[in-house]
Amino acid sequence: MFIDCGVCIIRSWQRGDEETLPLYANDRDIWLNLRDRFPYPYTKEDAKQWVEFMINARPETGFAITVDGEAVGTIGFLLHDDIERCSAEVGYWLGRQYWGRGIITAALKAITRYAFSEFELTRLYAVPFVRNPASMKVLENAGYQREGIMQRSAIKDGQVLDQALYAYTVDKE
Repeated sequence: MFIDCGVCIIRSWQRGDEETLPLYANDRDIWLNLRDRFPYPYTKEDAKQWVEFMINARPETGFAITVDGEAVGTIGFLLHDDIERCSAEVGYWLGRQYWGRGIITAALKAITRYAFSEFELTRLYAVPFVRNPASMKVLENAGYQREGIMQRSAIKDGQVLDQALYAYTVDKE
């Protein structure tokens, strides 16, 4: 997969991405806003395992965000099944050096279009922590609507936190 977003490129993961990925992923502030399965500290071995896992994943739903040919973040979505097979959860992170440049907003718009065109989805959603207004702003800028606050719905770094629920929906009849 390859999408040119102007300010970045979204593409399939490839061997070699693990070489520089820890430079961007090994950041406590990034870890604090992600699920616990994202390791911290983030090592080269973590990057190697991640890249190999993503290369072999089918269907392919997780992608590298690249700037100047270097993987500096990730974006993707988790497909659901059974009665929620029309929904997927979107997630992303970007290396601190690239914050504030519109990269995640451009990538999220592109991956949203891609997800709806390639899969039988009617809904993409995200659940950022309420303490992360930058991520909520990205979602709003990409056309996602805030549906509410899920109070005391997550635990991160020993703290019970609220999450916001954002969704992008389309009619497919």
